[in-house]
Amino acid sequence: MKFGMKSLLVLGGLGLALAAQAAEPPKKAPPPFKMISPAFHDNAPLAIKNAGDRKDNPNCVGQSVSPPLQWKNPPAGTASYALLLVDPEGRGGLGVVHMVTYGIPAAVTGFAEGELTKASDKFVGGKSTMGLPTYFGPCTPPGDWHHYTFTLIATDLDPKALAPGMTRDELFGALAGHTKGAAGLVSRFRHPQ
Repeated sequence: MKFGMKSLLVLGGLGLALAAQAAEPPKKAPPPFKMISPAFHDNAPLAIKNAGDRKDNPNCVGQSVSPPLQWKNPPAGTASYALLLVDPEGRGGLGVVHMVTYGIPAAVTGFAEGELTKASDKFVGGKSTMGLPTYFGPCTPPGDWHHYTFTLIATDLDPKALAPGMTRDELFGALAGHTKGAAGLVSRFRHPQ
C-alpha cells in the first residue's frame, strides 16, 4: 500500500490533533443540585413539632412547624424555584399534597424553621390538598411510616410569572417546558402510638 506525501501529512496532522485532545484534562461535571435539612437526614423521621396541628383530627399530633431546608448548586439558567411536599401513601395511596409553593426567587437558598408555615414575600402560595397556601404537617394515622417527599424544582420562569392558588397539577402544567432540574429530600413520619 502506497501513501502519497499529501496522505502522510493528513495522517500526521490527525495524529497530532488526537494527541493534543488526549492531553487535555477531562472536564469536571458541575456539582449536583442538592437539598438538605439541618433538622433531619434523607429518609429520617420528622420531629413531632413538624406534624399537623388540626384540633379536629386526632391524627394531627404536632404544631405544623415547617422544617428548615437549604439547597445549593442550582442548574444554569435558574430564575425561580417551586417547592412541594407530598405524602404518596396518604388517602389510601391517592396521596396528600401538604405544600405547593413557587415563585421562589433564584437568590433564595433555603427557608428557616417555621418560615414555610406562614405567608412570605419569598414564595407564592399554591393550594394543598387541605386548601392551604403554606406548609401543613403530617397527620398520619396509626400504622406504618408514611414518606414525605420535599421536591425543589428549578425553573426559568420569573418569580412573579404565576398567579397564587395553583394546585400541584396546575403548577405542573404551567412548568412544562420551563424546568431546569430538581432536587429532593425524603422524610418519614408515623403516628406516635
